[in-house]
Amino acid sequence: MRKRPQATTGRARRAAFPDPLAPLRGLPELFFESLPEVLAPPAVVTQDALGQDAAVPGGPAADTHPRVNTHVHLPPNFSAFEAVEQAVDLAADAGLRVLGGSNYYDFDVYARFAQAARAEGVFPLFGVEIISLVAELKTAGVKLNDPDNPGRMYLCGKGITRFAPMSSEAQRLMQRIRDADRARINVMIERMTSLMQNNGIGTAVTAASVQSMLARRYAVPASTVYLQERHVAQAFQEELFARVGSGDRVGMLRRVLGVECTAPDDPVTVQNQIRSNLMKAGKPAYVEESVLDADMAYALVLALGGVPCYPILADGASPVCQFEESVDDLVEALTARGIWCAEIIPSRNAATTVDRYATALRGAGIIVLGGTEHNTLELAPITPECNGHVPVSERVAELLWEGACVVAAHQYLSARGQTGYVDALGSLNPGFTTRDRRIGALARLGSMVIEAFHRPDGDRSAAVAPTNTTRAARTTQP
Repeated sequence: MRKRPQATTGRARRAAFPDPLAPLRGLPELFFESLPEVLAPPAVVTQDALGQDAAVPGGPAADTHPRVNTHVHLPPNFSAFEAVEQAVDLAADAGLRVLGGSNYYDFDVYARFAQAARAEGVFPLFGVEIISLVAELKTAGVKLNDPDNPGRMYLCGKGITRFAPMSSEAQRLMQRIRDADRARINVMIERMTSLMQNNGIGTAVTAASVQSMLARRYAVPASTVYLQERHVAQAFQEELFARVGSGDRVGMLRRVLGVECTAPDDPVTVQNQIRSNLMKAGKPAYVEESVLDADMAYALVLALGGVPCYPILADGASPVCQFEESVDDLVEALTARGIWCAEIIPSRNAATTVDRYATALRGAGIIVLGGTEHNTLELAPITPECNGHVPVSERVAELLWEGACVVAAHQYLSARGQTGYVDALGSLNPGFTTRDRRIGALARLGSMVIEAFHRPDGDRSAAVAPTNTTRAARTTQP
């Protein structure tokens, strides 16, 4: 394994690499209308065509298409990785050409991500994950991609570029999310503290102490740490382990949790049981989240320069959530909302499910992405694979590569002030006559962007001469 770059902190890190988009803006200017094949319609991806290898759904993928991962959480988000550099290093060792961050609510770490990715020749996609609410579906009791909360919709933004600095609208919406999250976490910590004290465990856990602990652990400024439920569960698990010896934990955990702990000496198990038995809806430390309306979350993604993307749960929930149960209905609902990108976390799903959803989505002109989350402490394989460690099929690998290339092209164009896959209102780039022509042209541009970033000459860390960004990379039609 390659030696990982050493993490740097604070002012020194910012001075060394102040702009996450600098490597992208520094790439050579690429004109994808100059490619003659853009003038001919690319091969149309249809459900029939995608079904040609359906006899072996989820069968091992050949090495025809580069591997990508468009969804991981990087520290200081709750993450399996010890450092951003570890995530990039693992991606490079696995042969991934693209790695995408999908962090909650702070993007300061993306400068460090870009620097590490540049050194390894792995293309960095910048993203955001937002928890939102579709009020009418909550009223109707319809579950989307959260199996526990009707109306709750996770929405991602892919290829974001307007986060350094943010627009005033993005700042307003982001601050609203941060303030609501901060207030919720403070109350949750107060309730957890009372529960612990009622069971004879004095604790010193506060929001500030958890932030400071994470800042030290991940070598980041405390101001960039936004606490998540998992952080709180981890902090109280660590506090309990520090104050209660191994021999006394079984009884103590039984009193605190109200159930038998299945593995009282395993930190991850205890953290998970703290969340499920104390912090979820209806439990004593639960605090309801105040989330953005789904339309506002969509507007935030666009204000950040990104592509709205719906992450699919599918048979990762049992039963499958009503919103996703029918793939055809899901396609209709997403396109009605102006969502032309969807993401699968294959490890949640059976290989046949991944094939079925990816086929239907792409057949409807919705690009498909694939990731791994890595938002628990389990350091799972960084190459997306289906449930049971089954490789994605070759056809799915092709679609995931295509989708990543389209988002890479969007990020490249948006960083230059141009329209990428979608415009500032979320409408598809109007420079194409069909969805397939648009996806094909942007995928070709994205593959060139990724290749230019990869620098096959081996000098990946060398600076690329800046180009005249006033000359726009344009899309044309015959």
